[in-house]
Amino acid sequence: MKNIYVILPIYFVLGLFNVTFAQGAGSRTFIRNQITKWGECKNVALTMSGGDVALYGTNGYACDGIPYDMKLALQELNANNSLIDDVVLTESGSWLILYGNNGIKSNGAPQEMFNILKKWNENEEVITSVTFNDVGDWIAITNHKYSASSDYIIDLIHEGEDSFGEFWAAHLTDDGMVLCFEKGYKFTGNVPENLKTKLRNSDINVFRIKFLSNGSYFFADKDGHYSYYM
Repeated sequence: MKNIYVILPIYFVLGLFNVTFAQGAGSRTFIRNQITKWGECKNVALTMSGGDVALYGTNGYACDGIPYDMKLALQELNANNSLIDDVVLTESGSWLILYGNNGIKSNGAPQEMFNILKKWNENEEVITSVTFNDVGDWIAITNHKYSASSDYIIDLIHEGEDSFGEFWAAHLTDDGMVLCFEKGYKFTGNVPENLKTKLRNSDINVFRIKFLSNGSYFFADKDGHYSYYM
């Protein structure tokens, strides 16, 4: 069985990416510069005012303004050469890191979701994506199943599966949600029009997605292709 940990408070490669910069996002200059330096990026966590994280390679990362305990967790995983796979960070400072073979480090993740992740971990389910917000919503996905905080979200996922095939990825803000399927997307709440347009016009098979209500976004597939506006 893999371990789950809870931490208590205390240039470029042609054809792989499409990059634009958001107006007024000067606080992300460091993150953008690091992505430029790497020439790759596999995942991010973005907030309006609580910091940002970008991931590359097996366990490379850049961060700015994030909670101290999250930064320490990233440093430890990097030092141990552990795979850093997914990161979640909310505006209030709750966070989660999915690492290694289903390992989890977290501070503030919803307890119901955490219990489900622990059960999946014990059953050796491969957890592929986790998202949650500060108002109690959450979605967790494995290679073979998914779970969410409400019947409303589950019903939206079912509708998307009926229309667009297999459910691949999701992201929640406090007032918006994007669900990504094999052949299309479902949007609800405050999802910026620039992201909707970009997703509909992109040929990237979206496996990772993060966005903010101000129009900043990142999405990527499994093979290193990505696009961002931030």
